[in-house]
Amino acid sequence: MIVADRKPLEEILKHVAGCGRILVLGCGGCVTVCASGGDRQAEHLAAQLRLAAKGQGRAVEVTVKTPTRQCDREFLEPLRADIGPADAVISLACGVGVQLLAEVFEAKPVYPALNTTFMGAHTGPGTWTENCRGCGQCVLAETAGVCPVARCAKSLVNGACGGTNKGKCEVSKEIDCAWYLIYKRLKARGDLSFLRAEREPLDWGKSSSGIRRTLVHPELTDTVPASAPAAPKS
Repeated sequence: MIVADRKPLEEILKHVAGCGRILVLGCGGCVTVCASGGDRQAEHLAAQLRLAAKGQGRAVEVTVKTPTRQCDREFLEPLRADIGPADAVISLACGVGVQLLAEVFEAKPVYPALNTTFMGAHTGPGTWTENCRGCGQCVLAETAGVCPVARCAKSLVNGACGGTNKGKCEVSKEIDCAWYLIYKRLKARGDLSFLRAEREPLDWGKSSSGIRRTLVHPELTDTVPASAPAAPKS
């Protein structure tokens, strides 16, 4: 899931200084799970905004809404009546949600309350850890479900390097060597052939070329692809 962290209150206050009506929008998706942008966090931020305004001796109206997601238009359209009267909108969604919200309501100032950090998994109480970089060239089938791009400090797809020591990374003794984990899992399966194979390097241009990536499922779109055969005449 996408993991995000709250921005400092001072940074948020700077953007809404002088606003009399503020709408705080939580998100019921990923940021709710990682306890950064759900309804509880939205209510907490709203209380902080009210308290800050009171300390400045000014009145402010802060309302809270938490749609199911902010990354889908269908969940944003019902918010028009709430967004219309607001002087500014503070979004507790990831960067994707903030951008779509600003696109749908382009005449309304939309400010992020979170810093989007990574795609990760819940690895312990109150802890989420990065597991995927979204490189677009997944090798998890060959690496026994351990991503060397995200979990190796050097993002090596031909590992391990000479810096591994007793299963730990040379960057920090707190970091497990991803390639040692890969080795252990493959060994447990009784097949180390992948480690002996010669692998081509990843094409980093697919994820870092500056091109905005898009996924399209033609069967879910409203239009029929040009290459599709014509429907038979009745």
